Amino acid sequence: MIVSTKAIVVSTLKYGDTSLIVKCFTALSGIKTYLLKGVLTSKKGKIKAAYFQPLTLLEIVANHKDKGTMELLKEVKISYPYQSIHSDIKKNALAFFLSEIINASIREEETNTALFEYLETSLQWLDTHPDVSNFHILFLLNLTKYFGFYPDDSNKHLSFFDLMEGEFTSQPSLNTITDGDLTLLKSFLGIKFDSLHMIKMTKTQRHTLINLLITYFELHLLDFKKPRSLAVLNDVFN
Repeated sequence: MIVSTKAIVVSTLKYGDTSLIVKCFTALSGIKTYLLKGVLTSKKGKIKAAYFQPLTLLEIVANHKDKGTMELLKEVKISYPYQSIHSDIKKNALAFFLSEIINASIREEETNTALFEYLETSLQWLDTHPDVSNFHILFLLNLTKYFGFYPDDSNKHLSFFDLMEGEFTSQPSLNTITDGDLTLLKSFLGIKFDSLHMIKMTKTQRHTLINLLITYFELHLLDFKKPRSLAVLNDVFN
């Protein structure tokens, strides 16, 4: 079936000397994997390898056979040309980190319009704002809404947050956070990206909180793996 849809590049893998295997999160069909034969050597082809950097926003026409195999791309164009994500060192590091998060979190081949729109608008915000040091924290926290484990803040006056249960509690357990880490977590609940500049954090606090959120994902998503790019990201923001 020939489909036309928006898509977000999730990962790109070199295949042989001339081809790429590209995974995308599409607005119409969820996660899809495409084989791009000869794209690395073709000089006249309309599909360019440069289109497939992490988190590039595309409009594609593809042949979806929906048989669990790699699909074929027929047409590709950039739907939103980034101004800074692929040229700014901090934003580029964020792009690699977030693409790993998306790759490890989203696996379904089904329509999820709300999730796609969240990713699309968030990435456009990242591209157009200069202060992005805390962006990935709020991005991950909001992402949990679409997977069903956003923190239950009905009792956020309590002294602990249970990572396993996803709720605030009065008693500590194996996976609870408290004190300064808890205060920082609360400061991100319910805010918008435009308010991020109001949250002041040290590099140590930021490092600790992002690691707690990674643990939160590991506890709630089957086979979720810690992003390899996290160490690079922490170095860049230090």
